[in-house]
Amino acid sequence: MKNKMLKLSLLASLVTLPAAAISSEIEIKIAHGSSTQFHMHKALERFESIVEEKSNNRIDVTIFPSGQIAGDTGMVEAVLAGTVEMAVEPPSFFAKWDPAFEVAELPFIYPNKDVAFKVLNSEAGDELMHRLNDLDLVGLGWMEMGQRVLTNNGHPVTSPSDFKGIKLRTMKVPTHISAFKALGANPTPMNFGEVYAGLQMNVIDAQENPISQIYTQKFHEVQDYITLTNHVLALYLPVINKSFYDSLDESDQTLLKEAMAEAINYDFDLIETENDQYLKEIKETGVQVVELTSQQRQQFIDAVAPARDSFRRRVGADLYDLWMGKIKELSIN
Repeated sequence: MKNKMLKLSLLASLVTLPAAAISSEIEIKIAHGSSTQFHMHKALERFESIVEEKSNNRIDVTIFPSGQIAGDTGMVEAVLAGTVEMAVEPPSFFAKWDPAFEVAELPFIYPNKDVAFKVLNSEAGDELMHRLNDLDLVGLGWMEMGQRVLTNNGHPVTSPSDFKGIKLRTMKVPTHISAFKALGANPTPMNFGEVYAGLQMNVIDAQENPISQIYTQKFHEVQDYITLTNHVLALYLPVINKSFYDSLDESDQTLLKEAMAEAINYDFDLIETENDQYLKEIKETGVQVVELTSQQRQQFIDAVAPARDSFRRRVGADLYDLWMGKIKELSIN
């Protein structure tokens, strides 16, 4: 079994060593920003195991978690530059190059996860995959991070008026910022790695992430309330450098796709198993958890409505209309 800790300490040499000095024929380095306890990392370990086993260790996979390579969009930049071969990041991070990628994670657009993934795996989602190719990237599927919920230190949030004045950490995603402004909050973009300290030092009052991130990053240790808003289905988009991918044999390309499909299914199972347990343990620490009724959640949906025109302009009218039309169509079927 490989010594992964040794691999982590040798990042610089992994990046610069000539191919002849490396025992495996093919090296694949994967960057992501989450902890090793997070379900996505565990799914990538499954991907690593499958690829190495089925290639008879001809392909060597090394995972660099917790933002070791770079922060936020820096990991995508590393893939574009060829410093690492793969990264797993939210699709919204790709909006730096093409704002259309924000469409997959717009606030309050999906009635449920089933509909969301039907849309992602339809011609609407295919359009985003085609756009990745224009960036010299190849998408290997859609991974779920979980549904984003709100935590804060001030008071229980049960209606849009409760957002007023809250200094809320959010990602550097314009459509998310617009939505939270419409709710009356003061959205404050901040790198993910700075969130715990920001909450602890009261630089920010609140943040929004899936339950699994809240638990594994220990945000609940420095927050008093959670509201299960489920306002965004948070996603991960595993991408690989297209030039590197195109250099692989077709059989190796197929192996990577099939291994990622297995890892994604494993990730789905982990999320279902972990979320209930994590929420139970969070409640046991004394954090108050608020579950919204359908009527209460509708108030948030209605409050965000004025921002929808800005969403459409931001991601492009054609793609926005295609996406919303698919949501409507698949919600009925």
